[in-house]
Amino acid sequence: MKKQSSFMRLGIFAIVVAIVGVGGLIWWNDGNAPYDAKDDTSISFTVQKGQSIREIASDLAQQKLIRSSVGFYIMVKLMGIERDIQAGDFRLKRNMDAKTVATSLTHGMEDVWVTTLEGWRVEEIATKLSQDLGIPEKEFLKYAREGYMFPDTYRIPKEASATAVVALFEENFNAKITVEMKDAVKKSGYTFDQVLALASLVEREGINDADRPMIAGILYNRLKKDWPLQVDATLQYILGYQAKEKSWWTKFVGDEDKKLDSLYNTYKYPGLPVGPISNPGFSAIKAAIYPAKSDYMYYLHDKNGIIHFAKTLEEHNANVSKYLQ
Repeated sequence: MKKQSSFMRLGIFAIVVAIVGVGGLIWWNDGNAPYDAKDDTSISFTVQKGQSIREIASDLAQQKLIRSSVGFYIMVKLMGIERDIQAGDFRLKRNMDAKTVATSLTHGMEDVWVTTLEGWRVEEIATKLSQDLGIPEKEFLKYAREGYMFPDTYRIPKEASATAVVALFEENFNAKITVEMKDAVKKSGYTFDQVLALASLVEREGINDADRPMIAGILYNRLKKDWPLQVDATLQYILGYQAKEKSWWTKFVGDEDKKLDSLYNTYKYPGLPVGPISNPGFSAIKAAIYPAKSDYMYYLHDKNGIIHFAKTLEEHNANVSKYLQ
C-alpha cells in the first residue's frame, strides 16, 4: 500500500510538472508571438541612451509592439544580445515576433540625424546627404531649390528618397516663415524670391546676427540707387568648386573674376542676382525682411571679424587702408 501511495504521488507530481511545462510553453509561445500578425504598419520606436532592457520592454509593450514585457526580457537574455541593442530611432511593426523585434534593435537606427549649415549651397547639402544617407548627389540636385533647403538638424528615414528629403526641407522652411513675415515682404515692394536672394547674400556676407540687419539695409540702399551690389560671395558662387581648396567658396577672388559674364555677377550687373546663392538661416532671412535703416552705403570686416561702415567711397577707402592693409 505504501509503494502504491508513493507511485501515486510521483504520478501526480509528474502530471503537475507536465501541466506547468505545457502551460509555460503556451505562455512563452503566446507572449513572444506577434502582437498583431495582420498589422504591417510601420511604427517609430525610440530607444533612449542608457535605458535598461526592462525599460525598453515596458515601452515596447505600451506601444503594443510586443505581447509580454517579461517574455521579451527573457528572450533578450537568452539570445545574449543585451549589449548589442542600440540607442536611436527604429521602424518596427506589430506583425513582428519578439525575437525579430529584439534583433531589429541591434541593426542600427532606421532614422539618421543629418545637420546642414547656414549658407551652404545645394551642392554641399547634396554631398552631406550622399555621405549620410547614400542619396545620389545628382538625384537630390534635380529637385532641390537653392535658398529653400532650410539649414537645420533633421531626422530622416534611411530609405528616404531625394524628393522626400527636399519636401522635408521645404516643409521646415515654410513653417519658419510666419504670416507677419510674408506680409512684411508684400509691403516691401520686392517679391519673396527677391528677398530670399538678398537673404542668401546676407548669410554669406554676415559674420554674426548683429551684422546682418545692417548689411541687409546697406544692400537695399544700393538697390534704391541702382548701384551694383558688388558682393564677392556672388563671384564665389559663380566660380563653384575649387579642387585645390576643396571648397565651394574660394577665398581668392580677383579683378578678372569681376568680369565674369553671369547674371549672378553683382559687379557686372546692377540689382539682385537671378536667384539665391546659398540657403540662408532664419537670422539672415529675418534681416532681409526687417533690415536696419541707415545712410551707410559700404561695409567691410576687419581681420578680427569686426564690421565697419561708411557713407561715402572716401570713408570706405579710408576703412580699407586702416583695417585691411
